[in-house]
Amino acid sequence: VQLVESGGGLVQPGGSLRLSCVVSGTIFSNNIMAWYRQAPGKQRELVAAITTSGSTNYADSVKGRFTISRDNAKNTVYLQMNSLKPEDTAVYYCSRTHKWTKENTWGQGTQVTVSS
Repeated sequence: VQLVESGGGLVQPGGSLRLSCVVSGTIFSNNIMAWYRQAPGKQRELVAAITTSGSTNYADSVKGRFTISRDNAKNTVYLQMNSLKPEDTAVYYCSRTHKWTKENTWGQGTQVTVSS
């Protein structure tokens, strides 16, 4: 199973980015998908998750600003990030967990930097 993230970069405060994660090697629709992030010197934290039925949950720090979505036809999960803040700066990781086997796989991460 492989997860490949893209869409990170440098953005000014208040700006937007959309991260994508393409999954291969598994039946995408059978996997719970999530985005995590890790800032320098901090532990990795859950940002958002989406179940196989489309239910979502978010970290309190991103509610109302970030939106997670999935396209099962494209084997892709997205993270739309709006109203970005400097504290959103981190490496963002895509993760999948199979809904039955609980097998878990991570992507390599993509850097998001919010700075003026």
